[in-house]
Amino acid sequence: MVAGELSSSSSGGWRAMGSFSFHVLNSRWFMVFASLLIMSMSGATYMFGLYSEDIKTSLGYDQTTLNLLGFFKDLGGNIGIMSGIINEMTPPWVVLSFGVIMNFFGYFMIWLAVTGRTAKPHVWKMCLYICIGANSQTFSNTGAMVTCVKNFPESRGIVIGLLKGFVGLSGAIITQLYHAFYGNDSKSLIFLIGWLPAAVSCIFLRTVRLMKVVRQETELKIFYNLLYVSLSLAGFLMILIILQNRLHFPRAAYVGSASIVMILFFSQLAVIIKEEFNVWKSKRQELNNPIQLKVVSELPNPPPVEDKEIEPQAQPTRGDEEKHEKPPVSWWSNPFKPPERGEDYNILQAIFSLDMIILFTVTTFGVGGTLTAIDNLGQIGKSLGYPSKSITTFVSLVSIWNYLGRVASGFASEIFLEKYKFPRPLMLTLVLLISCTGHLLIAFGVPNSLYLSSVIMGFCFGAQWPLIFAIISELFGLKYYSTLFTLGGGASPLGAYILNVRITGYLYDKEAMKQMAAKGLVRKEGQDLTCTGVECYKLAFLIIMAATLVGCLVSVILVLRTRKFYRSDIYKKFREQTNGQE
Repeated sequence: MVAGELSSSSSGGWRAMGSFSFHVLNSRWFMVFASLLIMSMSGATYMFGLYSEDIKTSLGYDQTTLNLLGFFKDLGGNIGIMSGIINEMTPPWVVLSFGVIMNFFGYFMIWLAVTGRTAKPHVWKMCLYICIGANSQTFSNTGAMVTCVKNFPESRGIVIGLLKGFVGLSGAIITQLYHAFYGNDSKSLIFLIGWLPAAVSCIFLRTVRLMKVVRQETELKIFYNLLYVSLSLAGFLMILIILQNRLHFPRAAYVGSASIVMILFFSQLAVIIKEEFNVWKSKRQELNNPIQLKVVSELPNPPPVEDKEIEPQAQPTRGDEEKHEKPPVSWWSNPFKPPERGEDYNILQAIFSLDMIILFTVTTFGVGGTLTAIDNLGQIGKSLGYPSKSITTFVSLVSIWNYLGRVASGFASEIFLEKYKFPRPLMLTLVLLISCTGHLLIAFGVPNSLYLSSVIMGFCFGAQWPLIFAIISELFGLKYYSTLFTLGGGASPLGAYILNVRITGYLYDKEAMKQMAAKGLVRKEGQDLTCTGVECYKLAFLIIMAATLVGCLVSVILVLRTRKFYRSDIYKKFREQTNGQE
């Protein structure tokens, strides 16, 4: 008898455990965790400074050619029109699958070329490979971030900040894993960023999906708990970077540090499991509580009569409005007659909107300038005489402060908007002004200032993205957000091409040729150009600073145009929709 009871209770416990595990794996918050993990492996484009020197020396490129590669990297990493269109028509797992294939193919082909396993490819082929590899980032961004924004529309600033923050932090995370797996073989880093992000996305393909929008009372608290875990991870990575810059780390030490990084990252699961246990427990209590069932079934007669009178009116009205009275608006109709700000624009209405044109211009100059600085950090450090270990430090600093900029602008802009009606475009203007100081420090080559410049560039570059993507979602709606948010990102390659390839690369090579001529040397075919001293980047970054100031002035126009909109309750309709569903 006792044995039977034990067996029954044991089997019941296993069933309950299996039920809870199934509940967690299919929950909204586990979907958020999967998205965070995918995004934390999606920042390979920000690590270009770590392996760009290998490409330059092994393939014999000059700085202009290397910057051309950097431009195609930025082009691929930010032109996400295809991923947006695919996501409009298919579930998120399809978009993520495309990203897996493109990521592995692009970086694997670059690794084969750099390691000499294939014949030296033409420059256009290398541009194509890096563009395809980097473009996979837009597919993971679209599949994970857009899905989370639609699942949590009232916390979009926080969601974008947290998810994009992990993209920024991914450079530091992957760097630790790279040292643990491959030591200091920087060519193997290209191979790592080819297979690791693809493997992670494959595992969580079906986890990331659109779900019913439900506003929980604890929603904001959970996001803050996830933020605290990520801040502890960023703090640990910062300490690691300082120690690794000052001390010699053997391979075993890197394995240990990478293990701690992974433990800290996966500790977010504890936050999610705790919350989902409370949800699961409350649902089981509702199902098993006979008193609640009795109360529902034994309500007095008059109220049901009143409810029946209300229900037939409420349900058909809501359904008929969506299905019959409001026919779906196509993506191309009425391009010059947009709706009110905050309503769902179609694609052409958004493209031809003056607000989008202003935002595109701001992104071109603002993000283009900081992206130029980040892409050239390795060469800037080398030209100013910093040791090679410091160059790795710069890239990691950019990664961590990129993360901090993203989460700070995402969370802060959401809080300021809710409490003080502080418009996001104004915060974007302030970020652009701060970035000008970093450009000035690089231009004048202040001794040991590149560490501070890396911090400023990383923070400002990161802070711009959540603001830009949140502004697009607020001004133009969420109906075509999968496509519209890629329009904002598409401006940065244009800025990078103008500021990085046409200005920075050209002026660097010009100064390098001048230095070779002064030494009586003649450049041989296939020989890379090397420039040393402050003059290599001085004029270029003065021009970039001026362009960023122009972006600030244009951003002020958007602030003035949208000030009335941001004073209103911009999330009112989402609360009404959630209450209607309940």
